Amino acid sequence: MTKIKISILNQDSQVKQGKNDYEEFSREMSSEMDNQCYLSTQDLSLEDGDQIIVELDEKNQFLVVKLDETLDSTMIFVPEKRFTYHVQLSENARNAQSDLKFTGKRHYFSARLAYDFEISNYQNLSQNTHDQKDFAGAYPHAHANVETRNDATFFAANAIDGIQATHSHGEYPYQSWGINQQADAALTIDFGRRVLVNRVGLTLRADFPHDSFWEEVTIVFSDGSAEKFQTKKSDQMQFFDFSNHQVTSITLQNLKKAQDESPFPALTELALFGSNILK
Repeated sequence: MTKIKISILNQDSQVKQGKNDYEEFSREMSSEMDNQCYLSTQDLSLEDGDQIIVELDEKNQFLVVKLDETLDSTMIFVPEKRFTYHVQLSENARNAQSDLKFTGKRHYFSARLAYDFEISNYQNLSQNTHDQKDFAGAYPHAHANVETRNDATFFAANAIDGIQATHSHGEYPYQSWGINQQADAALTIDFGRRVLVNRVGLTLRADFPHDSFWEEVTIVFSDGSAEKFQTKKSDQMQFFDFSNHQVTSITLQNLKKAQDESPFPALTELALFGSNILK
């Protein structure tokens, strides 16, 4: 059995207090269980700078987590026994998330060990609804050499959040990876372990005519090889198959913009399909 602990800390790293409707006194917002853990409360106000901490007593664990009602459950890989999800309620952060995220006082947080079939399935290995700009202990993680104006609606993490609203740009639910017209823009997905991939799906942002699009992109694999793909003007995910690659990361780069009037190509979603390499 693996022990899982969920705690809610304030920005001073102190455990926050919450209570239920029938309780007379508040209690610490921390819970520890075997294999599957939840933390629930009917009276807790979350604030900017709070942290949701998931701790394990074993390394290299696959978890299924859901740390807010607005976030889909997602499978993550935690190599070092700890994953931190930062509560971000600044105006910049809120522009890229649902108005309901972290609001209200009734909350349910959960984390469990992934089932064997979930780990071994052929799947989208890059999706992580709980990824944030800075790495905080869980994979997959997206990062890039440019994110337009350091605006959360254009962060790299938006490209793996599972949301594929393409017909506008900017605030939620139209967040995307924006490249600020940078010619050498590159987006990297780190998996944190070895995986086998053989298919990619790309959803280009399609707020035409505001947007442009890429006619060719290249994926460089951590094994040193690369694949080029011819993309087209579309609001649908475009799929490309390639030979098996065993990798720990991939980088999307050499993005060739179409010869149109708009200077604004962008990426709504990237999906890498394959399977985990299990010992």
